[in-house]
Amino acid sequence: QVQLVESGGGVVQAGDSLRLSCASSGRTFTSYAMGWFRQAPGKDREFVAALSWSGGTTFYADSVKGRFTISRDNTKNTVSLQMNSLKPEDTAVYYCAAPAPFHFTREISQYRYWGQGTQVTVSS
Repeated sequence: QVQLVESGGGVVQAGDSLRLSCASSGRTFTSYAMGWFRQAPGKDREFVAALSWSGGTTFYADSVKGRFTISRDNTKNTVSLQMNSLKPEDTAVYYCAAPAPFHFTREISQYRYWGQGTQVTVSS
């Protein structure tokens, strides 16, 4: 079982940066790829970024490529999302999630474990 807790959301202006963190419980963090997703009001939850269990491979949504960076610290059981050059359309609740062990995917249906989410609001 994996428990995930996000932090770092807030209200920022367009062009600002924000760093989200996700802490994972359990002793097998290094077995899990990790992903970030987001859900804007009235929209479906969508993929943002994913990182393999070793940290060596990443996926990004086209909408965030070049602006967001996903990383992990396997010594601290944390995964982070550095968000730069934020835009109003980045406003959403951001979730970290984990799929089955040793499974690396961007498909939301493949993610088993979810955090409670953290709100990011970008004003224009």
